[in-house]
Amino acid sequence: MPGANLPHRFLDNRGGLLYIDGVSAAELADKFDTPLYVLIENRIRENYRRLKDALLKYYDKVRIYYSAKANTNLAVLKILESEGAYLDAVSPGEVFLALKAGFQPDRILFTGTSVRDDELKFLAESGVIINIDSISQLRRLLKIHVPELLSFRVNPEVGAGHHEHVITAGRNSKFGIWESDIVEAYRIALNAGVKRFGIHMHIGSGILDAEPFLLAAEKLLKIAGQIHNKLGITFEFMDFGGGLGVPYSPDEKPLSIDDFAGRMLSLFKSRVGEYHLGEPLFCIEPGRFIVCDAGILLTRVNTVKITPFKKFIGVDAGFNTLIRPAMYGSYHPIIVANRLNEPEKEVYDVAGPLCESGDILARNRVLPEIQEGDLLAILNAGAYGFSMSSQ
Repeated sequence: MPGANLPHRFLDNRGGLLYIDGVSAAELADKFDTPLYVLIENRIRENYRRLKDALLKYYDKVRIYYSAKANTNLAVLKILESEGAYLDAVSPGEVFLALKAGFQPDRILFTGTSVRDDELKFLAESGVIINIDSISQLRRLLKIHVPELLSFRVNPEVGAGHHEHVITAGRNSKFGIWESDIVEAYRIALNAGVKRFGIHMHIGSGILDAEPFLLAAEKLLKIAGQIHNKLGITFEFMDFGGGLGVPYSPDEKPLSIDDFAGRMLSLFKSRVGEYHLGEPLFCIEPGRFIVCDAGILLTRVNTVKITPFKKFIGVDAGFNTLIRPAMYGSYHPIIVANRLNEPEKEVYDVAGPLCESGDILARNRVLPEIQEGDLLAILNAGAYGFSMSSQ
C-alpha cells in the first residue's frame, strides 16, 4: 500500500515514513515502545460528526449512542462525551468507565444479557437507562427497583454481520425478546408502575449493506405499533442498534452513510406516522464506524524466518493484543511504516510471539522486503482491538 493510497487524510507518507496526524510513527514507537495502539482524536471526531450530520439531514430528533464495547479507552470515551454523544454499555464495567469519563447517567443506555442480580442493583443505583433483554431480567429488576423509564430489546428475527459470531438477532440468537413475548413484557412493566418507555434492536456487527437494517427496522416498527395499539404505550426513543460496517479488505465497499440515513429515516418517519407513534427519538449505536479507522497498531519486527515453504515475519504483537484475525479470520491492512516508498514484492505470514499456532496476524501478505527492526502499522485497529485485548 504506497503512501498515495493511505486510507484517510490523517495518515501521511513523508519521504517513505508514516506520519499519524502529523506525528512520526517511528518516534511514537521509540517513545512508548511496541506493541502500541495509536488513536487519532481528530478522526474520531470527524467520523462522529459525519454520521450525525447525515442523520440530521433527514430527521431532527436523533441520538447517537457510542457503542463502548468497540473501544473502551477512557480517552476515547472523553472525546465522544465532549462531542455530545450518548453511550451504549453492555457491562457494569463499561457503565463505570462511562461515568468516570463524564457521561451523566441519563446519557448511558445499558443493554446486557445474562445479567446478575447484584449487577442489576448496581445499574439501578447508578441511574442509567436499562434496556431489558428477557422477561426473567425484567422480573428480577422490578423486585430491586421500578425505574421510571425502561426499554426492551426486541429480537426482530433478522440478523446480519461479518461473521457468525457477531450476528445478534434471528432464530439462533441468545439476544432479545421475541415478538410473541414482547407485549407481555411491556404489560408487566406498565402494571409495575413504569411510566416511560423505549424500544430497541441490534442485529449484528460489521454490516456493509443497508438492506438488513431496513428489514429489521420494518419489523421493529411494526411490533412497536402493535404494542401501542394493545397497551396505549408511546415510545420516547426507538433504538435501531449498531452494526454499521467499515471495509477492511480491498474487495469490500464502504456503506454509504447518506444512503443508509436517507432510507432508514424515510422508513422510520413513514411507519411512525402510519402506526401513530408520535415523534420518538431516532437512535443508533455505532462503535466500529466511529473508531475503527482512527486506530493503528504499531508492532516491531524482531524475527525474519525463512522455511522451505514460508517466509515469516515475527512481531511483538500477538492475538493477546489484536485477536480479530485469530477469532474471526479478519483482514487488517498492514503497511511497513518505515518503507512506504519501497516496492511490495515479498510474500509473508505475520506471526505473533505467543506459543499458539493460531497466533497469526496475517497470511500471505505482499510487503516490501522486511528487515528485523522494521516497524509495521496494522490499520483499522481502532475497534475491537484494545477492548478485546489482554490487559
